[in-house]
Amino acid sequence: MVILSQNAGSDTKKSAGVVTDDFNYFVEQFDDIRVLKYNLPGFENLSLKQKEYIYYLSQAALAGRDILWDQNFRHNLLIRKTLEAIIESYSGNRETLEYKAFLIYAKKVFFANGIHHHYSSDKFNPGFSAASFANLINSSEKEKLPLAKGESSDQLINLLTPVIFDEKLFPRKVEQKAGTDMVSGSSSNFYEGVTQKEVEEFYAAKTSLNDPHPISLGLNSRVVKVKGKLTEEIYKSGGKYGKAIDNIIQWIEKAINSAETAKQKDELKILIEYYRTGDLKKWDEYNIAWAKNTDPMVDYINGFIENYEDPLGMKATWEAIVDYTDIEATKRSKIITANAQWFEDNSPIHPKYRKEKVKGVAARVINIAMLGGDCYPASPLGINLPNANWIRKEIGSKSVTLANITIAYDVASRGNGFLEEFAFDQSEVDRIKKYGSVSDALHTDLHECVGHASGKLAHGTDPNALKNYASPLEEARADLFALYYIMDLKIIELRLLPGEDAAKASYDAYLRNGLLTQIVRIKPGKDIEEAHMRNRSAICHWVFEKGKAGKVVEFVHRENKTFVKINDYKKLQILFGELLKEIQRVKSEGDFEAGKKLIEDYGVKIDARLHSEILERYAKLNLAPYTGFVNPYLTLKFDANGSIKDVCVEYTSDFLSQMIYYGKKYSFL
Repeated sequence: MVILSQNAGSDTKKSAGVVTDDFNYFVEQFDDIRVLKYNLPGFENLSLKQKEYIYYLSQAALAGRDILWDQNFRHNLLIRKTLEAIIESYSGNRETLEYKAFLIYAKKVFFANGIHHHYSSDKFNPGFSAASFANLINSSEKEKLPLAKGESSDQLINLLTPVIFDEKLFPRKVEQKAGTDMVSGSSSNFYEGVTQKEVEEFYAAKTSLNDPHPISLGLNSRVVKVKGKLTEEIYKSGGKYGKAIDNIIQWIEKAINSAETAKQKDELKILIEYYRTGDLKKWDEYNIAWAKNTDPMVDYINGFIENYEDPLGMKATWEAIVDYTDIEATKRSKIITANAQWFEDNSPIHPKYRKEKVKGVAARVINIAMLGGDCYPASPLGINLPNANWIRKEIGSKSVTLANITIAYDVASRGNGFLEEFAFDQSEVDRIKKYGSVSDALHTDLHECVGHASGKLAHGTDPNALKNYASPLEEARADLFALYYIMDLKIIELRLLPGEDAAKASYDAYLRNGLLTQIVRIKPGKDIEEAHMRNRSAICHWVFEKGKAGKVVEFVHRENKTFVKINDYKKLQILFGELLKEIQRVKSEGDFEAGKKLIEDYGVKIDARLHSEILERYAKLNLAPYTGFVNPYLTLKFDANGSIKDVCVEYTSDFLSQMIYYGKKYSFL
């Protein structure tokens, strides 16, 4: 494999081992993005069958890459293939400022899986001219350009130039501004030729509030208007995205032969049936089987799962991961899940919205072996699935914390000056340095293991009632669950934290981020749009306002700099509990107006003066606010008889090279 040998470099390791500080996590930094690699600790200790299983699932995780690109925006694949052709075959001078600006733009597009920022949803400013773009195309090999039969380079230029360069065309991937038609205003490719009102009426007619096991309407489809009527294009073999889905199926079929247990084989067979039919009842059947398989050494997710990119919170992007258990670290999450009923019974929410019996909360700490789709290059730190409320209530859920991803973040961020710049005082710095890693990990575990798994809907509540506010409210609910309990004596009793100072470190970091530092990701004059950021902003500004009278939390100004000071951690915990109670009520009752008010009043707007100050302070640190990853390369090693004898791991330090390689090997649409 030529691309691997070219990218090996001095820090390439041929096999995965224990994480040590001499592993070079850093790959590169450009614009507002930092790219890292992640290690695969203990991979060499897995059995050959487990490694084979990981390999085949990893290929399935990469085979659906094109799907996400097309879901993000209908012209993304054509743009990506044009960028790839230019990078591979441009014959002009590659040292000019224009070409270097083009290369930065291309990297940003590759990172975001499209021409809109992965977090802000704003369309990228190319940073080079339309004339330069035309020259880049005309100076590249015509055979490599994505031209239709009989199409000229000029036709390609005429099509793509306004799409890329006109600021008024397709300005946002996801539009969530209240009072607008969010469907028409979004560039994401879930709808075509329809309005928000039409879509809501279309699905309202299909919704049965009396169905105890409702399917996730619209999860795996695109809504279009045909001869004046709305219809769904279903994602399935033989349907929308069929060629990519067929390749996913092919690799899953191979994985079945390497699966260790009958449970694994059975769930994969159901997943294949779902991909072949697009039947959402089959998707629920698969999720039940997957959720019941609570203790696999090797596991995965693969499908149309999260709905963050749909302005109406219904349609899911395609994503995949492959992972294996970190046995030692999983002991922590098992303690949490063993006490899940205690957490539920003692929650500050109204008793009628608590689960009488928490079922099937299975939690593990994992190491990622491959990221795909909407988990790549930007990766989550924790996952809790399935999403269907009735499955979570009746069957349970599985929660994972991504250990090797978290370690990569931590090690790569040491000594960058960020903490010292924004922490209130030295005692806060010391607390974070001593307890930050353990308290962050525990927050993630509580959020995923018991936060998302807690609470229930009132009978007859439409699971889609909160619409575009559902995601930030659900993330806030899980965050608040973790924040409320991390200060509880039960946590120390269970030996999950060494003491109260560790809990304080969690509160320090959360409030500092939600009130100050997360806004470095937002451009001046813009609102907060991303669901997780809205969640954190809403929580922090709500407790700040409610605690004003008692100065529970305050802003302190020193040398023209703003800092967050927490004066009463116990009262802050009480406020977290009060907000958790209200957000659970909002979700349980489907109170759209109350949920909208909470997010709009506390989670969206940014103080312009404070924003300017924080951006200026952050800029001096020369850091990137967004982080993503390159994947390792997994290859099969054969013996003299042609039998598989091992799966080899090779790390790369070339982000762009991986993008080009993936474009060649995993492009099916």
